[in-house]
Amino acid sequence: MKKRVFSGIQPTGSIYIGNYLGAIRHWVATQAEFENIFCIVDLHAISIPQEPETLKAKTREIAALLLASGVDLKQSAVFVQSHISAHAELAWILSCFIPMGWMQRMTQFKEKSQKQKESVPVGLFIYPALMAADILLYQTDLVPVGEDQKQHLELTRDVARRFNSFYGQTFTLPEPSIPKLGARIMALNDPTKKMSKSEIRSAHAIHLLDSSDEIRWKIMSAVTDSRREIRFDASRPGIYNLLTIYQLFTGLSTSEIEARFEGKGYAEFKRELAEVIIESLQPLQSRYRALIAEANYVDSVLAEGASKVRSIAEKTLATVREKIELGTR
Repeated sequence: MKKRVFSGIQPTGSIYIGNYLGAIRHWVATQAEFENIFCIVDLHAISIPQEPETLKAKTREIAALLLASGVDLKQSAVFVQSHISAHAELAWILSCFIPMGWMQRMTQFKEKSQKQKESVPVGLFIYPALMAADILLYQTDLVPVGEDQKQHLELTRDVARRFNSFYGQTFTLPEPSIPKLGARIMALNDPTKKMSKSEIRSAHAIHLLDSSDEIRWKIMSAVTDSRREIRFDASRPGIYNLLTIYQLFTGLSTSEIEARFEGKGYAEFKRELAEVIIESLQPLQSRYRALIAEANYVDSVLAEGASKVRSIAEKTLATVREKIELGTR
């Protein structure tokens, strides 16, 4: 039996090369090895206000980008979270088993709620319970996560252990899967901070659907330093980040890249990096444009994906309801 992988992606903001290099491309490269479930987590998205039409459009955009990136529907299921009601029901059940202290320790909530203070929605606070439900519903073995999601996955494991200890073996304990290279692509305008698709400043990130001119402008504007040597030196975050991006797109070794740019300046390196990114993304962008032009096809893929995995989710939920005697007559 293949191990089961579950991963979710929010239909908010615009997917950037950090998402692609650190997650999506890895999903595609390894999908033959696993049973893959990829979920567009729209219930998570509404933990902050969303324009309905934008949410709908972004959901289709994410689905088309996953397909354009190489997600194979013969090996993977792609679906929308809200299409399977078991996610919301299990999230409520699990939230009744998660102590407040566990939730209060979640650093992402602390960071995101600082500006909103008392107006912060309850959904943002109990977000980890929904994430736990997403994962545990499918008896997931592996969860591809970034460093910033490890705490949420650990809470998922904790609540699974807690439930299992009360009611007997019910949930599989998921393990994190963190790519060794590309897990943290940093911002172009501030290489000390991780690139984020929620950041709206134009020079912050390269998005998968950026035009060639936008990519060139962003790379040429990227922060480096006052030195000239082009070396993989983690103490120089600007050039180190750009070199990491170059390496991930080209597949060249550290020594090959350093030798290639020996004696050359930042401007020449940046120009080549921009062209490498443009060339790498063009096939994906072409496939995306063809897919998104067929809205009915994308919708049918999402409906089929939900049908493919619904029985797994409903089986787990039925077991949980039986264990706690919820709804019994």
